Amino acid sequence: QVQLVESGGGLVQAGGSLRLSCAASGRRFSTATMAWFRQAPGKEREFVAAITWRGDSTSTADSVLGRFTISIDNAKNTVYLQMNSLKPEDTAVYYCAAKTTGRNYGSLLEYSDWGQGTQVTVSS
Repeated sequence: QVQLVESGGGLVQAGGSLRLSCAASGRRFSTATMAWFRQAPGKEREFVAAITWRGDSTSTADSVLGRFTISIDNAKNTVYLQMNSLKPEDTAVYYCAAKTTGRNYGSLLEYSDWGQGTQVTVSS
């Protein structure tokens, strides 16, 4: 059984930074793509960033490009999302997700495994 456990969320002022972590366990992830999605109140879940398990390819949503960086530590089976220059509109629950099939990094439907989410709140 795959487990994805997010941590690192919290309350931060606009312009501040947070680093989210996603610890993965339960299967071999060597062929997986890992991603972060977010969902704000009353809105649909949206793609934030993705990375292959080997770390050789990434994709980042235009809305966070230049501010958010996804990375991976294979030795720790952990994916990170470094979030800088945070804005109030970044407020959302952030979810870690994993998939082993499909080529569309941003397609929510392709991800088979999800974490429970971590709340990020950015105050103005």
